[in-house]
Amino acid sequence: MLLLRCPLLLLLLPLGSRPQKLPTRDEELFQMQIRDKAFFHDSSVIPDGAEISSYLFRDTPKRYFFVVEEDNTPLAVTVTPCDAPLEWKLSVQELPEEASGEGSGDPEPLEQQKQQITSEEGTELFSYKGNDVEYFVSSSSPSGLYQLDLLSTEKDTHFKVYATTTPESDQPYPELPYDPRIDVTSLGRTTVTLAWKPSPTASLLRQPIQYCIVINKEHNFKSLCAVEAKLSSDDAFMMAPKPGLDFSPFDFAHFGFPADNNSGKERGFLKSSKFGRQTSPKPRVDLHRVCIGNKNIFTVSDLKPDTQYYFDMFAVNTNTNMSTAYVGTFARTKEEAKQKTVELKDGKVTDVFIKRKGAKFLRFAPVSSHQKVTFSVHSCLDAVQIQVRRDGKLLLSQSVEGVRQFQLRGKAKAKYLIRLKGSKKGASMLKILATTRPNKQSFPSLPEDTRIKAFDKLRTCSSVTVAWLGTQERNKFCIYKREVDDNYNEEQKKREQNQCLGPDTRKKSEKVLCKYFHSQNIQKAVTTETIRGLQPGKSYLLDVYVIGHGGHSVKYQSKLVKTRKFC
Repeated sequence: MLLLRCPLLLLLLPLGSRPQKLPTRDEELFQMQIRDKAFFHDSSVIPDGAEISSYLFRDTPKRYFFVVEEDNTPLAVTVTPCDAPLEWKLSVQELPEEASGEGSGDPEPLEQQKQQITSEEGTELFSYKGNDVEYFVSSSSPSGLYQLDLLSTEKDTHFKVYATTTPESDQPYPELPYDPRIDVTSLGRTTVTLAWKPSPTASLLRQPIQYCIVINKEHNFKSLCAVEAKLSSDDAFMMAPKPGLDFSPFDFAHFGFPADNNSGKERGFLKSSKFGRQTSPKPRVDLHRVCIGNKNIFTVSDLKPDTQYYFDMFAVNTNTNMSTAYVGTFARTKEEAKQKTVELKDGKVTDVFIKRKGAKFLRFAPVSSHQKVTFSVHSCLDAVQIQVRRDGKLLLSQSVEGVRQFQLRGKAKAKYLIRLKGSKKGASMLKILATTRPNKQSFPSLPEDTRIKAFDKLRTCSSVTVAWLGTQERNKFCIYKREVDDNYNEEQKKREQNQCLGPDTRKKSEKVLCKYFHSQNIQKAVTTETIRGLQPGKSYLLDVYVIGHGGHSVKYQSKLVKTRKFC
């Protein structure tokens, strides 16, 4: 097959009366030309044995040419649509052997030569309409000028064409196994394991093949070209994972996939088009691809539960960068294990434990009609997230640290669903109370600052003086001390900061005293206490507990103090 731009083809045709064949392919020149991609850019010539990429504007046909100079020549043509269906037709017409100059030696006008070659439609050999990768293969093709006509009626689109006169020896596309399906071998709530049979191109012909997986939530893809059309032009193939470790393409985000900041960019091949057409911004599809080397089993992780995903596998010849699609599959991940909903009783405190990053659901259904409902939450460790819905409507969504109280407007026969989400740092523990009686306060009120302050100047060898804030509500305060080692640090103190552990968990010997305290003037709600009977040069951990009317206690932040060694 000889590849020529149409005007060049006409100039090379003999003008004399005797027949003359077109020159055969110069292999050295051809190899140089296909390495130079710019040689075939926007050309109407198809090279022999190399895949070209081009584009079509909607309703604007495009025609390509190639010449087969000898009869009984093998021929294979492959057309790959990318992101839109194509209509394409392959036809052939005889080459003119004599010009009309009657041997006068005078060249014919160029336009007349052009019409002589292209005015006739030729004999149609094959036609196709759709978005499948389609082939024309013939073991014995006649000589002639071959025309490939392409048209896209849906939208501007990208496509690829490959043609060769040596199909048996070229074999640029990886061969599919006898069973080209992808099998789903394992299915979980967030994982899917896939397996497939290796390409004979790798197992028998020993050519370098790697497998690329494409995951999305919309549909299967019939070619890697179609995948590339959906991805931004600067998106690169991911690196293969380390041996023994399946790579998750969703590590950078869950597979709900984050919005693409470059989604408004024009497609690269249209942006540089000399025709200057503009494309409208297009939202990017939720799609990821990853190349995993030559292994034929892979686990996709970090998927969403109860969600349908589509999986496509492409065998890619790394020498030619040409690919073949396996038969894609789809699977729905398993549902999330249904959460058991805890029923809250009016005015009763409920203890809740939540795993790290976990969540718990609670339900409160007041028996009687009510004007207001109060939720009191005591987070024992780190902050937790609380959401409250009334009959499906979101009323509250906040982070809670320490003790918080929320009062919401009531509604007859209303049902409340409470969702508690734990901390990312570790497990969470909390106490929660729901009531329709405004005066039912089980948790004591707390000041905004729950630190204990120690006065360094009042420190002696046997005593320390401390102070803490109170509130306008009269509560009982109990102070406890515990001797600790000198190497006791803030990290150890942090591990003991469970605010829900009350005085009943302490030894009687650690109790210093209990007293009632409040002040109507919030600015003066401060109390001090001197703790005596301590040992010189020793470290002590001090805790203050405030105990509410319902008997529930809340611990202030622990304070580490040390007595003077010499006095």
